[in-house]
Amino acid sequence: MREAGIAKPAKPATPHTLRHSFATRVLQVGYDIRMVQELLGHTHVETTMIYTHVPNGGARDVVRPLD
Repeated sequence: MREAGIAKPAKPATPHTLRHSFATRVLQVGYDIRMVQELLGHTHVETTMIYTHVPNGGARDVVRPLD
């Protein structure tokens, strides 16, 4: 990490952190909440919504890095 110029994170990444980041990003780029629910294997969409902290503005408020 030092060679890449990346600072040490406050806490280590866990599988849950990666799962959360993935779900949040997929929602940000415009995937439907039901698709994310299926990808994560959740039975109820409410679980997915809580888990991902669904952004209020949806994908239209997201600025993609390459835009």
